Amino acid sequence: MKFRRQPAQEVSINMTPLIDVVFLLLIFFMVSTTFTKETRLEIDLPEAAGEVVAAQSRDITLEISEAGSYAIGGQVIEGNSVEVIKSAIERASGGDNTIPLIISADAQTPHEAVVVAMEAVGQAGFVKLSIATREPETK
Repeated sequence: MKFRRQPAQEVSINMTPLIDVVFLLLIFFMVSTTFTKETRLEIDLPEAAGEVVAAQSRDITLEISEAGSYAIGGQVIEGNSVEVIKSAIERASGGDNTIPLIISADAQTPHEAVVVAMEAVGQAGFVKLSIATREPETK
């Protein structure tokens, strides 16, 4: 007896459930991931020999990173213009320009970034300005 052959059906995988699962996983990971914003600047101070002065409790520290980013008291300043830095310094000091201000710039910071910071400090009326360094390593 001769049986009729069934026509071969095309085998396929339904991708819709797989795509749904991938999108659900993507949404899950996006929601459950915490994004941390680094608020401290990584600074490697230049070396200088001289007198060591202890920091006072009311000092204001203006930090400048290697890339030229500015921060005051660990809070990153958005912008690199003299006016933005000046207003951030005035907010941090509460309008009191007799407070000592320390510029803590990375050793590889471009000279322009330090000059912009000094210009902003001068325009804010601060006269007690220091630049932070570290002692040279003895060989």
